[in-house]
Amino acid sequence: MANVIYEVNLDVDAAVADAYFAWLHDHVAAILALPGFLDARISAVEDPPPGRVLWCVHYRVHSRAALQDYFDHHAAAMRGDGIARFGDRFSATRRILEPLAD
Repeated sequence: MANVIYEVNLDVDAAVADAYFAWLHDHVAAILALPGFLDARISAVEDPPPGRVLWCVHYRVHSRAALQDYFDHHAAAMRGDGIARFGDRFSATRRILEPLAD
């Protein structure tokens, strides 16, 4: 089975960006502790709108099945933690990417 990339795009209120980034670091580490998650990269997105900070997180996951296990058993609680802490001061969009052979 081929690896997949799970991409999460974050749009964060600049007023809470430092606290959110600290939480995000721990959140990513918790996800990487789950079976099938191999590594992650957090990138800043250039030219955010005024008062916003944009980040993109790419998780490399061993297989689509491992990602589905995350969705089925962990995603709701992990996403809920961010909502509980930051409410509507951020938004997230997600997509799954399938790398092509070199």
